[in-house]
Amino acid sequence: MPDIVHIEVTFKNRSYTPSVYMEQAVQEILPMYEHRVTYSRLDIRTEEGRNRFLTLSCSLFGEKGVYINHRLAPIPGLFMDGELAFDLIPSRPELEEAIEKQLSRVSLAGDSSQ
Repeated sequence: MPDIVHIEVTFKNRSYTPSVYMEQAVQEILPMYEHRVTYSRLDIRTEEGRNRFLTLSCSLFGEKGVYINHRLAPIPGLFMDGELAFDLIPSRPELEEAIEKQLSRVSLAGDSSQ
């Protein structure tokens, strides 16, 4: 089984331009990576999206940071394998470089577990 990177984008709604552009940036590069990169939109208007958004927020700031200090993950935010990679819309070269680095990490982690 090939090593896979999973990208998630925190998404507010279609009328929130930064969310649309972040998703568009990811969609444009996905064909280059075929089965090596998967993508999910975290639509915070759905229960599943909100729950994942809170999980990612807690991974960034801890439960106290989220539930007491009201710190939340950025919208839009681009996460790779659950880690924040971009809180601003990346250029295509920046996104490609980040994906290549993450694919290398995933591949190395897979090699060490064999």
